[in-house]
Amino acid sequence: MSPSALPRATKIVATIGTDSGTPEALRALLEAGVNVFRLNFSHGTQGEQAERIRAIRALEEEAGQPVCILADLQGPKHRVGPVEDGVVLAAGDSFVFDRSSDVGNASRVGLPHPEIFAALQPGARLLIDDGKLVLRVKSIGDDSFTTTVEVGGPLSSRKGVNLPDLVLDSPPLTEKDRSDLAFALDCGVDWVALSFVQRARDVIEAKAAIDGRAALMSKIEKPAALAELSDIVTASDGVMVARGDLGVELPPEDVPGWQKRIVAECRMVGKPVVVATQMLESMITNPTPTRAEASDVAGAVFDGADAVMLSGETAVGKYPVETVQMMGRIIAAAEGHIMAHPENAPPKLPTEPSLYHAVALATVSLAETVGAEVIVAFSTSGNTAVRIARERPRIPFLVLSPFVEVRRRLAILWGTQTAGSTITEDFEAAIAEGVAEIGNRGIAAAGAHVVIVAGMPFGIAGTTNSIRVATI
Repeated sequence: MSPSALPRATKIVATIGTDSGTPEALRALLEAGVNVFRLNFSHGTQGEQAERIRAIRALEEEAGQPVCILADLQGPKHRVGPVEDGVVLAAGDSFVFDRSSDVGNASRVGLPHPEIFAALQPGARLLIDDGKLVLRVKSIGDDSFTTTVEVGGPLSSRKGVNLPDLVLDSPPLTEKDRSDLAFALDCGVDWVALSFVQRARDVIEAKAAIDGRAALMSKIEKPAALAELSDIVTASDGVMVARGDLGVELPPEDVPGWQKRIVAECRMVGKPVVVATQMLESMITNPTPTRAEASDVAGAVFDGADAVMLSGETAVGKYPVETVQMMGRIIAAAEGHIMAHPENAPPKLPTEPSLYHAVALATVSLAETVGAEVIVAFSTSGNTAVRIARERPRIPFLVLSPFVEVRRRLAILWGTQTAGSTITEDFEAAIAEGVAEIGNRGIAAAGAHVVIVAGMPFGIAGTTNSIRVATI
């Protein structure tokens, strides 16, 4: 199969907003190439999200293909209290934060977050309004603390506060998050994104609350998370490089390096990784992206990301369908370049000393050696798909699973196409089923080799141990 004929391997995540959440808009986005719909629980009511979920599931039934839904929880967002109009802070000024609910002015403002007071240290920075204002802690009292303004500007009510130098002892799930999580799980979402992860224990606590009803994606957007990156990745089902808040709390020049490191860390252990935020930002208002934005999307592909995400571009933008189409073209061009110039591909990963990894590696190696046109994997849990995707095969990859929940979750995974299968203990019958599905999809010609991998006894999760070469 020629590089131009290969299906797009890197997946597209699109955030749904008021205008893009109608059945007609969702259908257009799916047809444009969206693989995963993101519901941002920082905006909209549960009732509005329920309507979107119903519309997506109806669209899934209509399209005859699994559609993945990602519920993104708001997390513990910190904000200043109310502020009177016209307040402007000047560099060098002293400014006080306290526990009062009184309206703030040019000398003080309330900060209704006890966990911040508990973690304070002299010299710690406060970044307000996405870093537009920078203040540094000078002295700490019982119910207030004094800062020095380093970068001034207007201060208005309820602006967000970032504290890049502190690890806050706050629970990973707020009361709102717990309510939204229970609601999302009852609605049958496939992935849950956990915001502002700081420690691996945050992930473990959230996974306990999810209790296996969805996969958990940790959003890396705090410097504290970088100190525990390996443990967080290990504890998570997937990871999002959330460059918005991460770019506020880190120097901008450090973000690209950390993006590469996070992607590499996830690939090493076979965890899906999504690169997010401002990828085609200018297309919120313009019909074409900047050349720098196109390079940014391609860079995520070259790094080996499983998926790239659109935020405001599809949630509130003027050109949501065109943005998805453009992202698809950029991805296809980048993947075509990798096929033509393998030296620019993400690096091959070291071999793990396990049977499951050995089978996945052997599957991909065998397929490439015999010139197979398709890899077919039978999977009841999705783990086989994850292990094979980790190897980034240069040929199409089809996963057959009897469980729609598994097929939906795999929609975010690099290179993975899915189809339903029947539950059988007959490997020969399974091979026939896989070959028939390939024929139905027209993804391999008559006489082509197909590599099929499954577990024996057939249909039992975690037993992938058998490889077969078949001919269409």
